[in-house]
Amino acid sequence: MSRKILVTSALPYANGAIHLGHLVEYIQTDIWVRFQKLRGHTCHYVCADDTHGTPIMLRAEKEGISPEALIERVHGEHLRDFTGFHVAFDNYYSTNSAENRHFAYDIYGKLKANGKIVSRTISQLYDPVKNMFLPDRFVKGECPKCGAKDQYGDNCEACGTTYAPTDLKNPYSAVSGATPELRDSEHFFFKLGDCEDFLKNWTTTEGKLQAEASNKMQEWFEAGLSDWDISRDAPYFGFEIPDAPDKYFYVWLDAPVGYMASHKNLCDRLGIDFDSYWKKDSDAELYHFIGKDILYFHALFWPAMLEFSGYRTPTAINAHGFLTVDGAKMSKSRGTFITAESYLRHLNPEWLRYYFAAKLSNTVEDIDLNLEDFSARVNSDLIGKYVNIASRAAGFISKRFGGELARELGDVPLLSKLSGEAERIAGLFDARLYGQAIREIMALTDEVNQFVDANKPWEMAKQEGRDAELQRVCSILINAFRILTIYLKPVLPKLAQDVEAFLNVAPLQWADAQSLLLAHCINPYNHLMTRIDPKQIEAMVEENKQSLAPVVEAPKLDYEVPPIAETISIDDFMKIDLRVARIVEAKAVEGADKLVSLTLDIGSETRHVFAGIKSAYKPEDLQGRLTVMVANLAPRKMKFGMSEGMVLAAGGDGGLYILNPDSGAKPGMRVK
Repeated sequence: MSRKILVTSALPYANGAIHLGHLVEYIQTDIWVRFQKLRGHTCHYVCADDTHGTPIMLRAEKEGISPEALIERVHGEHLRDFTGFHVAFDNYYSTNSAENRHFAYDIYGKLKANGKIVSRTISQLYDPVKNMFLPDRFVKGECPKCGAKDQYGDNCEACGTTYAPTDLKNPYSAVSGATPELRDSEHFFFKLGDCEDFLKNWTTTEGKLQAEASNKMQEWFEAGLSDWDISRDAPYFGFEIPDAPDKYFYVWLDAPVGYMASHKNLCDRLGIDFDSYWKKDSDAELYHFIGKDILYFHALFWPAMLEFSGYRTPTAINAHGFLTVDGAKMSKSRGTFITAESYLRHLNPEWLRYYFAAKLSNTVEDIDLNLEDFSARVNSDLIGKYVNIASRAAGFISKRFGGELARELGDVPLLSKLSGEAERIAGLFDARLYGQAIREIMALTDEVNQFVDANKPWEMAKQEGRDAELQRVCSILINAFRILTIYLKPVLPKLAQDVEAFLNVAPLQWADAQSLLLAHCINPYNHLMTRIDPKQIEAMVEENKQSLAPVVEAPKLDYEVPPIAETISIDDFMKIDLRVARIVEAKAVEGADKLVSLTLDIGSETRHVFAGIKSAYKPEDLQGRLTVMVANLAPRKMKFGMSEGMVLAAGGDGGLYILNPDSGAKPGMRVK
């Protein structure tokens, strides 16, 4: 059944560059949207620059240009960076638009008529040097709850508490550094507390929020919902409130309205019925992808604004965590970020798309970009496993068979298994369990490579009379590669496009996993993707050297790190045959203080090994676990029996800890 879906990402603020922390969200969203489109659903992805507020006004003033000129320039920069990472919006717009003004006025008017808007005089912090009232984010001081210094005037980055800027201890103006004064001003408020019953029900409705997000909502309910100040005083860049001279809508009121405005602009261009998506009884699905830091605005203010102004509320709000780089927190305000622009100067964007996908789940947990792991994973998975399949088969098809695949393949269990996984992998993508989907796809890729190793097409090619067999085996591999490409297409759209050109096929859809290419001519194979060169990463790090400097001193290690051993060649390393092994039996060795007796399944046989890991494990806890063993080590006779190899473990005098392969690894697989 075809679905009608509207998807948004949070609107990036038009006051700075897109960085890799931002891209976690946009890549996550883009993968989901591309997947839905591959499934044949109607799915629109809209976004816009968030363009209003004091920061925009002050930056434009500093640059000696108008706010309109600033946001137009930044819009081009943002769209350039998103396009560079293959983030394919159906519409990328601006909140400084006629559509946004219309919906801001419409929602405000309906909320006011519904008794949800009230005005009152408040005392607000005022900068006597700049002669302006200070927005929350332009007042800094000490958190009133935990005492953390240098916190913004609306919430504490250290403990997560939200508060009014007047609650800060020792406040100062972030504009001039002056100590702000308290002055009176009339402001307009949205009576959020009046919406509490609706919000308690909405935030606990199954599927609206992740469990972690729903639990966070309950904390805010317990603290009490305060009226929300939705106005700001001139000077301010934004929409003036109707019938209230020199009063402007606070940026957070018209920013989420930007989702509606961007969609309206798209609908007008394409002739789509806007109301069918936004009316109360809409049969369309509406999903917002956001960072966990703006959950308060999206899970409380936004649904309440929509509900009490007569519009539908979101189907679900999908929050994600933050990005760290090599374990260090990224912070735009502290300057510790890698810009999208600098990444694109050095590295393939699809490398990052793949790495993020491999790390992402449907929770709000943070993810880490470990640059060493990034390089290793991309080179191993994408080049060593996936692309390798095409490169090992395509040449034979082109040179020996004029580029034509076999006319029939017969019963091929491998292809049946690959196509049979389509719905399960689809379910993982739909549930935003990208990391699990990637592990499943790579496990299938391993099976295809095992098929290559078992059939050895390079040996067939040297033997007379085996041409038909060679063509069949290579055709199986090309078809397997095509199915894997379908599964990876939401993550790697550009690479998939290149594969489609190589295979000489129309754009692949998810349903195509159930069919095969037979008696079909493919094009000559060209390299689809190169390996990451460590020098590329080094160049990017150098460019962002100041950004990547640790904010705090690295913790002191409570263990000794031994020096790196003498350098060996790759040939030396390849002599060691490392195999994934499953521990089928583990038991203590009578009379031995450190040894555990292990029986290991390595696929084709079982081995018996003694391991000095007794101090770290109970034998019964080891059974069933995967580890890695040196399979070609000469057997060694020990006091307690013969040891037929060695398991890999890390540690020293304080104990040894066995290494565990990632899920997807199976007994007998070689570790490379």
